[in-house]
Amino acid sequence: MSYDAVNMEDWQISEEAEKNMPMPDEWREKLGLKKEEMLPMGRLAKLDFLKIIDRLQDQPDGKYVEVTAITPTPLGEGKSTTSCGLMEGLGKRGVNVGGALRQPSGGPTMNVKGTAAGGGNSLLIPMTEFSLGLTGDINDIMNAHNLAMVALTSRMQHERNYNDEQLQRLTGMPRIDIDPTRVELGWIMDFCAQSLRNIIIGIGGRYDGFTMQSKFGIAVGSECMAILAVIKDLADLRKRLDEITVAFDKSGNPITTGDLEVGGAMTAFMRNTINPTLMCTAEYNPCMVHAGPFANIAVGQSSIIADRVGLKLFDYHVTESGFAADIGFEKFWNVKCRFSGLKPHVSVLTTTIRALKMHGGGPKVVPGKAMPEEYTKENLGLVENGLDNMRHMIKVIRKSGINPVVCINRFYTDTDAECAIVRKAAEEAGARCAESKHWELGGDGALELADAVIDACNDESEFKFLYPIEMKLRDRVDIIAKEVYGADGVSWSAEAEAKAKMLEAEPKYADFATMMVKSHLSLTHDPTLKGVPKGWTLPIRDVLIYSGAKFLCPCAGAISLMPGTGSNPAFRRIDVDTETGKVHGLF
Repeated sequence: MSYDAVNMEDWQISEEAEKNMPMPDEWREKLGLKKEEMLPMGRLAKLDFLKIIDRLQDQPDGKYVEVTAITPTPLGEGKSTTSCGLMEGLGKRGVNVGGALRQPSGGPTMNVKGTAAGGGNSLLIPMTEFSLGLTGDINDIMNAHNLAMVALTSRMQHERNYNDEQLQRLTGMPRIDIDPTRVELGWIMDFCAQSLRNIIIGIGGRYDGFTMQSKFGIAVGSECMAILAVIKDLADLRKRLDEITVAFDKSGNPITTGDLEVGGAMTAFMRNTINPTLMCTAEYNPCMVHAGPFANIAVGQSSIIADRVGLKLFDYHVTESGFAADIGFEKFWNVKCRFSGLKPHVSVLTTTIRALKMHGGGPKVVPGKAMPEEYTKENLGLVENGLDNMRHMIKVIRKSGINPVVCINRFYTDTDAECAIVRKAAEEAGARCAESKHWELGGDGALELADAVIDACNDESEFKFLYPIEMKLRDRVDIIAKEVYGADGVSWSAEAEAKAKMLEAEPKYADFATMMVKSHLSLTHDPTLKGVPKGWTLPIRDVLIYSGAKFLCPCAGAISLMPGTGSNPAFRRIDVDTETGKVHGLF
């Protein structure tokens, strides 16, 4: 059944749907799993992926469906909602379908964007658990990451306080001579805390730490989360957690977590994170949750592990990439698929009338404030003027060798005439197009989308990467900037170019993936520039080294790894019913 999405809050819909949600034993029977392949955790369960993969290794993979979007408004355009709706629509067609979504960050949940649980009748349940920590993966990642910082900063204090002989006697480790001006790592927490972006630590006496400038980032941007998204098993996790570059010594050599002898303890914290958590849509389609969001500052993909499991369990497996196709799909295409060896059958380009109107010159969309009437009343001119952003994203996806399905994620305020303009433009650009009212009607509203995806999955495709792995870092950034973002070229700060040259000269970095860090609110580095800007250059100010994940991360513009909390955050409306213990106000 579907619920009155127009008049009910998401947490209310979730509460109603949860009354008939299958419990772990029921899921085990539905999915044909062995008892030892499920790890119950209350009314949820983790899946022991290695046992499942080992048992089903000879079974053919299902169809691989990726979901991305056009450049969004600050409110997001419903990729998670579309992913859930597509699963529900395929389920209504009698298809064996499931998916993988990313675990939400506490930052957006308590801020202005919401939980990323989908919405309306296309919702992931149970919503409260999903929104408030789930089965603890992000907490484990925070502990592992911050333990590495504890190891680093305590080591720096001891090296300052003791001579070589004392240091060896007290710690059993030789001096590694860390350069305090070249510390790569910072601390993390899972909130948007702009006041912690730049901090001074170690203030006090000789035993109060090493005094230096430091920083916080948001937890899901941690390299530990990036590693979780791309690992193949526990041994791979253990190896990569020893290879994280935390700083450089005074001779310019990298200092790793392995050098600090902390990788094993980090693995102990993260040992349970490798298994995806099983949840479901409001219509009880199975969906795994694994890895995290923020494709503008992180990999922003559901995990390779979850996709491998889903492709064995389901005939159609739906996976989500963060933000728009210039960021999320580009990383799915050139990083995730290169690491996994998996090839998608289709990409769904989530499109909204609201975002197109913004790109067409509509008023500024401000989180926490009422939408201007241009976004809720018919305005064909704004829609027409904004279509270039969608056309650009279609071209980006087609460069990979696959044809997208444009999904018009239709809001109940959108008109037939507005949707007709979008459909015509999408089809003229060579894409299939489907309207979908999954938010309002659940699977019944997503049947046209489901049919278009089934049809697209039967196309012959020639999936190919944008660049060869042998291409040098600066050349990769140049081709991404020009072919994906539409820039005229790239400008490098002196510091960033020197770092890039150093990385290009070192053979061990040659096969590292290029993981761009850029605003998600524009094709450019400037979030105020909408549509498809022309005549601009992408500025690169730094290159982050994620040596455990094997990423080199060029940073464009002034983007921060710690987002800020807005003036009207969601936490003001979240509370607990003290009689029932139920959480309300989540969205």
